[in-house]
Amino acid sequence: MRVKGAGSRFVHGGATLQETIVPVLRVGKQREADIGKVEVQIIVPGRSLISSGQTAVTFYQAQPVSEKLHQRELSAGIYAMDGTLISDQHDLVFDFASDNPREREQPFKFLLSREADNFNNQDVFLKLRERVGKTRHFEDYASHRFQLRRGITTDFDF
Repeated sequence: MRVKGAGSRFVHGGATLQETIVPVLRVGKQREADIGKVEVQIIVPGRSLISSGQTAVTFYQAQPVSEKLHQRELSAGIYAMDGTLISDQHDLVFDFASDNPREREQPFKFLLSREADNFNNQDVFLKLRERVGKTRHFEDYASHRFQLRRGITTDFDF
């Protein structure tokens, strides 16, 4: 079919960018309300009584780590009523991803210092403390009350 005019002889020069590229968008919306940290519990075997220079405690991570539940870093130690640290201090990381509850337990032994003799026959606290942001300040996460009742004081300084 012949048509008069210059437009009848137009030849398409090829595909343009808009005709060849298909844009793919990946939306990664993360809600802050759904994201949290795993819970940690203190398990004390037997009575809450410390009668020697050391005590054993088990820490239990209640849920496995996932996309929505992140790890928790805590500092653990035994403190007197006035806030004096009377044992060694452990830095703990709870980052277990196993579904088996037995694999999310961490047993620890706390050795009492010589300072603990000053608080004999008093209540002491095993405290789990969590760092506030990226500062040097800590806030209490969980605690468990013990009765410190030692018959013989220590001769060694730990």
